[in-house]
Amino acid sequence: MVYLAPVPTFIRILRKKSTEDFQSLPYLVALFSSMLWLYYAMLKTDALLLITINSFGCFIETVYIAIYIAYATRESWVSTIKLLVSMNMGLFSLILLLTHFLLSGSIRVKALGWICVAFSVCVFAAPLSILRQIIRTKSVEFMPFTLSFFLTLSAVMWFAYGLFINDLCVALPNILGFVLGLVQMLLYGIYKNAEKKKKPAENLKSIVILGTVGASEVYPVGARPDVNEGAVEHDQTEECNGNEKSMEASGVYPVDARPGLNEGAVEHDLTEESDQGDEKSMEASHDDLQSDECAV
Repeated sequence: MVYLAPVPTFIRILRKKSTEDFQSLPYLVALFSSMLWLYYAMLKTDALLLITINSFGCFIETVYIAIYIAYATRESWVSTIKLLVSMNMGLFSLILLLTHFLLSGSIRVKALGWICVAFSVCVFAAPLSILRQIIRTKSVEFMPFTLSFFLTLSAVMWFAYGLFINDLCVALPNILGFVLGLVQMLLYGIYKNAEKKKKPAENLKSIVILGTVGASEVYPVGARPDVNEGAVEHDQTEECNGNEKSMEASGVYPVDARPGLNEGAVEHDLTEESDQGDEKSMEASHDDLQSDECAV
């Protein structure tokens, strides 16, 4: 069941033709662990169950990794291939050669057993590789609950089996596996209903950069390479200063903007202009009357 738990994840990958934010590390580590346990079981007697389970594990994990590589982004593809070559091929071959040529008999079995213990712990801890992402985004979308649940259940079953056959190498790592499985399910319970953190694009404010030549350009704040919010404010200040200078040159001012004048001074000027206009119109009317009398 543990090996089949990721099936919904890979069905989703196949449908969307993308690995999205899923990571390959849990499957690479699971394949490596299955390879080690298969080698360990072959050295022991009466370990048919271990051979059967881990043979199936090697097959199904290889299928998962092949699907992941087929739909991964270039960056994820490169990192997955590097881990596959270095860990699943290089490190396993090194362990195989060292234990085969340097150790023998029961010592080889015990040494390999403790190596399996160490990497079994890594299998249980591998899904925690996205712990930081879960806390940052407050979303467990990319930590499958089924995988964590079945890892926990498997740890209980293998612990019981290890005690039954009196093999500490099988029993001990599953204690930690049970604890780590509970931690993963606890995280899932905390964040499964939490609101997803908003993407930065949703909070961007649009600004318009006005050019002296050509059309205006619209950018989100922080998106234009050479302009930030401070620069925008500086440009706006310079634009206002330029408008003031052009007003000074033309002699046109809005109320309260002409230097040295206040509202009272402006009203006084308006009154004087009105009086002068009335006097001139009266003088013109008087001259017209005199002209008419002379003509008579």
